[in-house]
Amino acid sequence: MPSTRSVPVTLAEIARIAGVGRAAVSNWRRRHDTFPARIGGTDASPQFSLAEIERWLRENDKLKEIGGRELLWPGFEALGSRDETGLAIAEAGRRMLGGQTSASAAPLSERAGELVDEAVALGRREGAREVFEFLLQRWLDAHVRQVSASPRPLADLMAEVALAARPSPAGAGEATVLDPACGAGHLLDAAARAEAGAGAARVTLLGCDSDPALAALAAARLAFVTDEASATGKTGKAGAGGVRVTADVREGDSLRADPHGQAAADVVLCNPPFNERDWGYEELSTDRRWVHGLPPRTESELAWVQHALARLRPGGTAVLLLPPAVASRRAGRRIRGALLRAGLLRAVIALPPGCAQPHSVSLHLWLLRAPEGTGPAEDNGVLLADAAASRRAAASREGGVDWDALGEFVRTAVRAYDSGAAELPDCARRMAVIELLDDEVDLTPGRHVSPAPGGDELDLESAWSGFGEALDGLRAAGRALSALETAGDGGGSQPRTTVGDLARAGALTLHGGQQPPDGTVRGGEAGEDGLPLLTVPDLLQGGGPTGWLHASDVSDRGMLVVRPGDVVVAGVIRAFAAWVHQGPPTVLGAQLYALRVDPEKVDAWFLAGCLRAPSNGRQAGTHASSASRVDVRRLQVLQLPLAEQSRYSEAFRRLTEFEEYRGRLDELASRLSRDISDGLATGRLSAGS
Repeated sequence: MPSTRSVPVTLAEIARIAGVGRAAVSNWRRRHDTFPARIGGTDASPQFSLAEIERWLRENDKLKEIGGRELLWPGFEALGSRDETGLAIAEAGRRMLGGQTSASAAPLSERAGELVDEAVALGRREGAREVFEFLLQRWLDAHVRQVSASPRPLADLMAEVALAARPSPAGAGEATVLDPACGAGHLLDAAARAEAGAGAARVTLLGCDSDPALAALAAARLAFVTDEASATGKTGKAGAGGVRVTADVREGDSLRADPHGQAAADVVLCNPPFNERDWGYEELSTDRRWVHGLPPRTESELAWVQHALARLRPGGTAVLLLPPAVASRRAGRRIRGALLRAGLLRAVIALPPGCAQPHSVSLHLWLLRAPEGTGPAEDNGVLLADAAASRRAAASREGGVDWDALGEFVRTAVRAYDSGAAELPDCARRMAVIELLDDEVDLTPGRHVSPAPGGDELDLESAWSGFGEALDGLRAAGRALSALETAGDGGGSQPRTTVGDLARAGALTLHGGQQPPDGTVRGGEAGEDGLPLLTVPDLLQGGGPTGWLHASDVSDRGMLVVRPGDVVVAGVIRAFAAWVHQGPPTVLGAQLYALRVDPEKVDAWFLAGCLRAPSNGRQAGTHASSASRVDVRRLQVLQLPLAEQSRYSEAFRRLTEFEEYRGRLDELASRLSRDISDGLATGRLSAGS
């Protein structure tokens, strides 16, 4: 057995290798005396020898097709070093394509070399591209806090925008695409697909990154792109038939010592590092790229903007993903003004939160275009578009980004702007440069674009209709609740029990949520196998789940998934609540609990109504700190027969309806107030004669 298999694995990793849930592995461990003994870890989180686990799984015919790749990853992960793991994966990719070890590559340890050999052998059996992409994605997931990757839908959108904005698309000609901070090559990969789809005969991809592991991974990834493009051209398959793709990815700091300094690109795509202070301010103060002004020390993003412009050939376009502060920070107003006056900045598009890291921020796309001749650029104004405010583009599916709607909004806005059309989509506006050249030069789209630019978008009629329906519902629920009578003298002395007692009696089971491991929580749109994750911070912010987990991560780690009919309790005083879950299956985070009742003993609505009383939470609180927790087992419940619980249950349902209608009224009243105020102030509403 290769030494690379002598690494420890957890129950969750064994479950992933075997393609089953963690509970199944725990069951094997209890039922089979031959299951390998623990070699480390703790009783709660034991570790086992990967070599022994593989042998046992094979002998018991429990190794699924997924096992090959999953058996490989723990060895890479056990290398410990982020850089060595990344370089080993890159070396495996090179070797899978028949390439030689790069002369400049750092030498790998003996252990890493053995892993590379195993990966190459597995690639021959299961497909080289599939094995490489699997290892790359696992590496990115494991280091999600250190490596910021552009999600594929966003990378595709940026490439499409750059292509659509070019005055003379590549067509049957050649196209050179540069990413000066390429990371693992997501944007260049997207550019190759976009250019090939547009009919380019030859595409040259140039990349650079200062991180050796990322540069190596990008080079290996794009080697697969060039190899597949070549194979497609030879076989004459539809799509990218005949296109020739070449790639040149180098390690280096593009700002300080650009290895592609002599290149001229048709397209520059870049998701540069944000908020860097050590970007070379002192040594680059006299650099020729700062045509529009030396970027302040705190404005590294504007250094990347000017670097991109310096690498464009006449008529070329650049699309950069930037934090929203770049559009408004006072330190950068002089450079923003110079870019506007030169006609280089063509569009600023605000994206909905969740499109890329950091997921809580509405990032901006900046579209720049180099003049085609030596004269000044054509004055076509500046496109400001706020997809975050557009009801259509910001619509979400299960709390994530609706990429189809967002892509359609951005493409429509850019096409309409380029064609000179008078009509732009909602939340998009063409502004004359002179309108933006004030003391602030604030290019934030939300400052200039109305959330409802057209009269039909105001739609006060439907808002008033909804307001009336909510008001009627509130009145009906209020009438039902007003019929409740004060209990007699003995009302306050009714017997009570606790959640702990009910659990011991078998009337319910108590399950606790847990904190997901680092790197498993994802933002944006949930994939097909994704499950929404509800956390205490979500509740404190007054919303639903903002993140999601892969179903495999949930099952591997035995995380709690709440089902319809479960009673959910938030075990923190600041967010204390209890309710009957009625939505889709949802994973519960730390300090959230699910109570599953025996319907023949306890009514779920009755239980939730009793538990969520504020006084109940205070009495069960630990009060050990400012963030005091609730001991769910100590929460009290009226001790009533099931038939009487049903009567209370109906009252609790009415109370829930009352709260929901009240919240709906608050929301509609705020919307009406905002829309009427905007309508009156802009003249879209008339105050009458």
